[in-house]
Formats: sequence, C-alpha cells, structure tokens
Amino acid sequence: MLKPDYLAQGRRVLDIERAALAALHDSLDEQFGLACELMLQCKGRVVVTGMGKSGHIGGKIAATLASTGTPAFFVHPGEASHGDLGMITKQDVVLALSNSGETGEVVSIIPVLKRLNVPLIALTGRHDSTLATLADVHVCVAVNEEACPLGLAPTASTTATLAMGDALAVSLLHARGFTADDFALSHPGGSLGKRLLLRVADIMHQGDRIPKVKSNAIISAALLEMSRKGLGMTSIVNDQNVLLGIFTDGDLRRILDQRIDVHQTPIAQVMTSNCIIATPHMLAAEALQLMEARKINGLIVVDEHKQTIGAFNMHDILQAGVI
Repeated sequence: MLKPDYLAQGRRVLDIERAALAALHDSLDEQFGLACELMLQCKGRVVVTGMGKSGHIGGKIAATLASTGTPAFFVHPGEASHGDLGMITKQDVVLALSNSGETGEVVSIIPVLKRLNVPLIALTGRHDSTLATLADVHVCVAVNEEACPLGLAPTASTTATLAMGDALAVSLLHARGFTADDFALSHPGGSLGKRLLLRVADIMHQGDRIPKVKSNAIISAALLEMSRKGLGMTSIVNDQNVLLGIFTDGDLRRILDQRIDVHQTPIAQVMTSNCIIATPHMLAAEALQLMEARKINGLIVVDEHKQTIGAFNMHDILQAGVI
C-alpha cells in the first residue's frame, strides 16, 4: 500500500482555495458596495444567519463585525423559526449565508423578514437561487470547485464566504473611522486589551516609591536611593521637583571604569541630562517600543511642567502583561 503524499494533498487544497479567492477578488462588483452601505446605515444590528458549515462561518463573521465597530450577532435559522425571529427588529439588517441559496431553514424565514421590511443581504454561490433572487443585495461567493475531492464537503466555498465576511467588516471599519482605541474597548481582556488600553500612569511607581535625589547629592547617596527603590535608576531633580537628569546602573559601570570617587563627586556631574522621558497618558505599549528602540531599561515620568511624578522599568511592563 502506497504511503499517502500529505504534502501534495495539502498543496492541492491550498492551490484550489487560493484560486477561489483570486476569482472572488476579480468578480467583486457594485453589490459589495451596496451591502456595505446597507450595514453602515443600519440603525440596529446586523443579524447573521446560516445553516451547517455556513452557520459556523456566519458566527465568525458576526464576531468580526461586532469587534470592528458594526454591532452584530448570529441567529441560527432553525431556531429562528421557533421563536428566535423575535430577536430581529425593523431597525436591523440580515446577512444570510447559503452556498446553494436554497437552504430550507434560511429560505423559510424570508417571508417574515419581508413583512418586517428588514433589508436582506445574501452571500451565496448562485445568482439564480431563491435566496439571491429575494435578497435586496446579493454578493456572489461562487467557487469553481471545492477542495474536497468528492466535491461534497464545503471547503473552498466556506473559505470564500469567510474572506468575503472579512472584506465587509474591514470595509465598514474604514468607513466608520474605527480606531485602535475603539477596538480596545471591545477587547479589554487579555494581553491585547492591555497593550491597547494600559497607560504609563497605570504601571508607574509614584510618591515615595519614585527613586529621586537632589542635584547636590553625592553619587553614593544616589546609589543608596537606587538600591532602596529597586528600579535600577534614580531621577535627579531641583528644589521644585523639576527633572534635571537620570542616573542608571549602566552609568554606574561607566564611572567605575573612570575611577571617579563616588563618596566625593556630586551626582549632577555624572548624570545623563536631556534624558528620555515618559508622560502619564502615554500607552504602556508605546513606552515599551521607546525603551526597546533606545535600548534602555527604565523611564522617568514627568508632567506638563517637567516635574517628576513617576518611574517604571521593564519589569513593571512585564508584570502588567503588556508584552
């Protein structure tokens, strides 16, 4: 018995699905724009429905729409005929998925949608199907062949439908001027939300936890402050708490090479002035990018008057889950 050529089969499937997406790209027409406009003008929500594999794809499309600024949810067409149609209001738009355009559970709810005067967008593989004919807008997702060699399991057709759903969602995102901050509001959990929402003010050390010495302090006093606060650095300020410079573990190694007397030399002589700073409203992810670009391990935080109000290092960012 010959050993199956898994790589050849895998490449064949990917080739078929890639060709399906290329054909979809070339066949896109004004119906796509009409579908986008209907959903953009919708005062309610986009209700996505589909049966079987189309239903699984529909659930993902609804989730993508909802997370990118278009309120949406999925309704199972079988359950819709048994009460869930009550979820659909006259303010909504229905996005129905069916490769054949003849799925009984989907077609059966069309009369109710027509009575409610709810706009219907169909994603099907057949222009002459019942669903395509009765829809207000029909976006064709036809494919030349399925990747399944039996021509039975939805493969290329579901890929095409999923990609079209992404195209609709992203087009609407651009039309709405949807931003990363908007995206973060619907993704507050996990590392994604932390990267998008967490500000420097949320992670910085404040008050007595800020490593800080006056400019006339000697280096050894600055080293004690660094040791007590444990951030690997200290800020140097004047009597008005205005930041004058910074001194870090790296600076210490450099001055030791120069044989500078740490018990006699003022910190102002060896500090780094015009240092890189952070502001409290800066995104923690932005601060991380700055630190990586400048190859530094910590930042002093100042307000609009350049007064020292906080400090943090790479460990604080790691602990906050930003990375």
